[in-house]
Amino acid sequence: MQPTAAQTPVTYDSLSAPQKQLVDDLQRRTFQWFWDSANPANGLIPDHYPGPSFSSIASIGFGLTAYGIGVERGYITRAQAVARTLTTLRFLAHARQDGNEDGASGYHGFFYHFLDMQTGQRFSRDIELSSVDTTLLLGGVLFAQSYYDRDTAQEKEIRTLADTIYRRVDWTWMQPRAPLISMGWTPGGKFIDSDWKGYDEGMLVYILALGSPTHPIGSDGWTAWTSTYPRQWGTFQGQTLLNFAPLFGHQYSEAWVDFRGIRDAWSRAHQLDYFENSRRAVYAQRQYAIANPGHWTGYGANIWGLTACNGPGDVAGKAIDGSTRQFFGYTARGAGLDYISDDGTIAPTAAGGSIAFAPEIVLPALQAMKERYGQYAYDRYGFVDAFNPSFDANIALHTGKKVRGAGWFDSLQIGIDQGPIELMIENWRSDFVWRVMRKNPYIRQGLQRAGFSGGWLDRAP
Repeated sequence: MQPTAAQTPVTYDSLSAPQKQLVDDLQRRTFQWFWDSANPANGLIPDHYPGPSFSSIASIGFGLTAYGIGVERGYITRAQAVARTLTTLRFLAHARQDGNEDGASGYHGFFYHFLDMQTGQRFSRDIELSSVDTTLLLGGVLFAQSYYDRDTAQEKEIRTLADTIYRRVDWTWMQPRAPLISMGWTPGGKFIDSDWKGYDEGMLVYILALGSPTHPIGSDGWTAWTSTYPRQWGTFQGQTLLNFAPLFGHQYSEAWVDFRGIRDAWSRAHQLDYFENSRRAVYAQRQYAIANPGHWTGYGANIWGLTACNGPGDVAGKAIDGSTRQFFGYTARGAGLDYISDDGTIAPTAAGGSIAFAPEIVLPALQAMKERYGQYAYDRYGFVDAFNPSFDANIALHTGKKVRGAGWFDSLQIGIDQGPIELMIENWRSDFVWRVMRKNPYIRQGLQRAGFSGGWLDRAP
């Protein structure tokens, strides 16, 4: 059975006082992670924090967007957001771009996946030039371009810098096997063998590549991207949907792009938009946790959520129920027709980043996670990245801590998991990020060239 919309939509205003307090507190703490973790000298945001880390360019994209949310929510002033955004964009616009092994931040407009937090250079020689992480960075860059719209010298500079950063990305160069887009490039290994194809977080890659005014890919790129959809379409846990097992694949593109009511050729043929597809994915994940085929501790109607996240470590070890189980460190956990990867590790971002899709089941989940595990899983920056109530092994942990009788709990947050929580809470509350991005001409152009029409896309910005 497909999920049906609640008779009375679950909005922020309809919540009880304790529920509002939960949302307010989580959003404020998650924002603070981005504000506190960034290097104020260059605007770079770490992959993980607290503690030493390299910078994740995708985290920067989420952070640039979070700053605008902070202004709207009154966490910081507009002047503070402008200053931090300018610092970040100035660095990105002027960072070294060339094909050398060392010393550069990117090449052909793309950026390396991880950068040194202080110098902004490629973190190490095993780090690739990443097309998708550059895209997530650009989500924040284009948000800044459209949000800071005042007639001041600083906000004009933001718009100019954002335009420069986006326009110089050479999408056609990243197409060694056109019309598809490669996942990345390294100076030593050259283009990665894998391309972006099929439904996942790469949707935004193609939208931005199609919308480019300087190096656009052909519209056959979207056709090639969607050509593998038939292998992903089917029924999982009672939901008929375009499957992608980890929930981040449903969240990342939709954190910036409002897919409600707009459809491409594929979604018109299947009579649903991508937002509805993601809603079904969230319900399928919850139902998977209720079924709990792996018999993991804690799973149920309000404790659920699989996505890419940290874990206790790559080891076979003792579980709380006395069995020996296989556990993992960081990996793309998920449950769908495409694959199932589940070691009992719950990522709060899987639910929290899905609040705009299905608030009626996400809010009870966030509440239950905090009430049951908050002593160990909720800190000054909101929920930790992940926790595993089944874990009881005596091993050297990948990260976090083991709590006797309660399981494993991470000790840090990851930027690309904090980002969906922050952005999607605000989209659910006010449509804020979506409204800003609807005004962006490059987003609109990319969607239209991909064949999207209907809803807000047919109206003037």
